[in-house]
Amino acid sequence: MSADSAQGERLQKVMAAAGVASRRVSEDMIVAGRVTVNGTVVRELGTRVDPLVDQVAVDGTAVQLDTSRRYVMLNKPVGVVSSMRDEQGRPDLSRFTADYPERLFNVGRLDAETSGLLILTNDGELAHVLAHPSFGVTKTYIARVRGVVTPQTIGRLTKGVELEDGPIAADKAKLLQSNPRGDDSLVEITLHSGRNRIVRRMLAEVGHPVIELVRRQFGPLHLGTLKSGQLRDLTAAELGRLLTISRENRPSGS
Repeated sequence: MSADSAQGERLQKVMAAAGVASRRVSEDMIVAGRVTVNGTVVRELGTRVDPLVDQVAVDGTAVQLDTSRRYVMLNKPVGVVSSMRDEQGRPDLSRFTADYPERLFNVGRLDAETSGLLILTNDGELAHVLAHPSFGVTKTYIARVRGVVTPQTIGRLTKGVELEDGPIAADKAKLLQSNPRGDDSLVEITLHSGRNRIVRRMLAEVGHPVIELVRRQFGPLHLGTLKSGQLRDLTAAELGRLLTISRENRPSGS
């Protein structure tokens, strides 16, 4: 609890406002020892917290107490650039954020010809952890590529290939489907690199240029059935998993 916790709000009230549970159920969680504040289990119903400073978790999963933060998942269509304002006048992300009162920005990028899962938020700290490759948050893509992909090629992707800007290896790769006619194959590739057009360049390097590319997963988030061009707020469970990753990677003392 922060130094000003005596002037803060009751924990159960803050939890209810954050959408964790009703105030009564939140009280039961506290008494049962399921709630931590700044890493310490609290059982007192009189506990007060500052939503802007204190870190609360339930069953080890982080809770966002700051209700001014917004977290949105978008299934970015092909042809849209990952920018809130494109200087060249191309379709950009502003069309998807116009109805939100918060000023949202994208976490990382997808090139214009790649579709799929993109996170929009106004939480800069979370965005930094998710986007920076040093934190090891993985992204999973499904690529339709030219030609027949062999097990040997999959092995090359995971062992590493040499590109013009240095070596790169997939965290995981697997063949999902091959066209019997030999025209194309479907490959799933997972990696944590943030390098520009990295999946396309890796697959081109092993002789299988990308025809279509979709990002299906970002860290613990899955695109699911969200249709192209649609967006939705993250669920409390999804947000909790993201915040837990962010807090685990936060430098000590911050």
